[in-house]
Amino acid sequence: MIYYNKDNILIRSMIKSDIKNLVHGFTEQNWHKSYELFNDYYTQQENNERLVIIAEIDGDVAGYVTLLSFAKTGPFAYKNIPEIVDFNVLIKYQKRGIGTKIMNVVEKLAKEKNDFVSLSVGLHYGYGSAQRMYVKRGYIPDGTGAWYNGNQLEQYASCSNDDDLTLYFLKSLKEIK
Repeated sequence: MIYYNKDNILIRSMIKSDIKNLVHGFTEQNWHKSYELFNDYYTQQENNERLVIIAEIDGDVAGYVTLLSFAKTGPFAYKNIPEIVDFNVLIKYQKRGIGTKIMNVVEKLAKEKNDFVSLSVGLHYGYGSAQRMYVKRGYIPDGTGAWYNGNQLEQYASCSNDDDLTLYFLKSLKEIK
């Protein structure tokens, strides 16, 4: 399905050939994103378990995001609130508004299911741009504190500042048309 097509930007559902293009794009920037991950996303999309939205610039895959109909872990688990998961724009395509367009599309799709959408974001500096973008877009921390490996951390608990240390956010979609 095509969600957006203007100028040189196309935002659409994932197709099978995106798997190798995504793996290649992340390998080029020295990030490990496995073939299996994207193959699982594609399979889940085909089984209506997850939406996978791809952004292209001039025919090249530039980024993606996935949307679950409801969160399966965290503070919003099984509350029928859609969850945005694994949002990425390749470095060479950043600062061009691609992320904003992807988020606009995924939020409209979430709105079809609920007036709220959730997501979690990592706490280390590698997620700094995403943290800022989510706040600017109206995402608010849910107040449950830090989570690690899918579990809410108790006060003074030990953890590692890696990709699994996250904070959950919620956004009202009531004003999105």
